Amino acid sequence: MSIQYLHTMVRVSDIDASLKFFCEGLGLKEVSRMDSEAGRFTLVFLATPEDVERMGGMPEGVSPTQTDIPMVELTYNWDPEDYAGGRNFGHLAYMVDDIYGAVERLQEMGVTINRPPRDGRMAFIRSPDGISVELLQKGESLAPKEPWASAENIGAW
Repeated sequence: MSIQYLHTMVRVSDIDASLKFFCEGLGLKEVSRMDSEAGRFTLVFLATPEDVERMGGMPEGVSPTQTDIPMVELTYNWDPEDYAGGRNFGHLAYMVDDIYGAVERLQEMGVTINRPPRDGRMAFIRSPDGISVELLQKGESLAPKEPWASAENIGAW
């Protein structure tokens, strides 16, 4: 199975303070930002200037999840939430060559597929310690395929 590290997501309660910490304090660079009115959240992707340079820059109009630049994803939910118990840590994300093959292999190992790849694009699983892991299909989404297309979510992801 081919796999590539993409990003680690953390939820933040103050986007400005977080950007000051990660950008001014640690020296990361904002490479992408997306506001979702419908979802009431903002995503900000950060990378080291060295990683951005090493990968030839951030291509215009390319989703940060489709690059070779390892990133931190800051997720700011517009409505206040309590992030007690480690809920501020979101997930690790990896890109895979075959989303269906990856989840089938993991399921055979006894891993619960919390968010099945109904769309041929994205799935969520959890590590033995409960860490959420997002799997994203490399390139275009695969055509919907059973049993995944009609599979329900299991637990939290």
